[in-house]
Amino acid sequence: MPVPFPFSAIVGQEEMKLALLIGAVDPRIGGVLVFGDRGTGKSTAVRALAALLPRMRAVADCRYGCDPRADAAGLCEQCRARLESGPFKTRSVPVPVVDLPLGATEDRVIGALDLELALTRGEKAFEPGLLARAHRGFLYIDEVNLLEDHLVDALLDVAASGENLVEREGLSVRHPARFVLIGSGNPEEGELRPQLLDRFGLSVEVRTPEDLPTRVQVVRRRDEFERDPAAFTDKWRRKDGKIRQQITKAQAVLPEVGVADQALEQAARVCLALGTDGLRGELTLIRAARALAALEGEPEVGTAHLRRVAAPALRHRLRRDPLDESGSTARVERVVQELLA
Repeated sequence: MPVPFPFSAIVGQEEMKLALLIGAVDPRIGGVLVFGDRGTGKSTAVRALAALLPRMRAVADCRYGCDPRADAAGLCEQCRARLESGPFKTRSVPVPVVDLPLGATEDRVIGALDLELALTRGEKAFEPGLLARAHRGFLYIDEVNLLEDHLVDALLDVAASGENLVEREGLSVRHPARFVLIGSGNPEEGELRPQLLDRFGLSVEVRTPEDLPTRVQVVRRRDEFERDPAAFTDKWRRKDGKIRQQITKAQAVLPEVGVADQALEQAARVCLALGTDGLRGELTLIRAARALAALEGEPEVGTAHLRRVAAPALRHRLRRDPLDESGSTARVERVVQELLA
């Protein structure tokens, strides 16, 4: 396997890196959408995150990597049947980061049943798809705005339920499929379907650096990495290790981070002023702010946390205003400045 570029060595793109870390701390946020220019490190950051994440425990002989601490509802059929037999044997596995290619067939994505084996032997044989491989990890879709409609529909169903159901010729297989969805793309190549756009918890905009020192630094580090990936990775191993420890600690303390009524009211006021539809904006804003507080070792969500995550949590939830020519990011920042100064 190719050596991934170290996460801590990525120059700039602070909002993108922070959004990915927040998504790693709290998967309930709903994933990260990264839109922007080509060649700005979108794919590099996602693959670097995969190498950064701490390993997790999984049921030893489970093909879906079920969580041994989960209750019956969060297990596959095989693990559920063995639940009363005693503690599961476990193993340490890396957090999966699975690529979903644009040309993938539906069977490859959701999995396929072996009908011949089912009809001749009466055995329900199932070949897991990419959604099964991504369980408890990350599903990465590059050029997500070009994804075919039937795959978008399948993703929406699974993202909403956390479960994948495959039915063919009267046979059915059901397995857990809870993952963090990460999408990247160039907005010039097409817009994302509103139903899928709303499923992403955070939306990040990346731009090509416009200052000379940053561009020189990017090229210098990339060139050094390509000439000797092992030595470059070893050089940044310590900083990556610190970020890994930060994620692990944040995951542990996340349930203890408090959210005062004042923070809830501030989040609601911002969403009211922006006219976001539904309450998903407030929920995501609070969850992202809590994850950020956990990353920074703070015991409670404060105004500063809300300010930092407001744009990625809300910019993709705004209705288009024909009387306001400013972009969604500028609209969010203006309201935040007025209400959370």
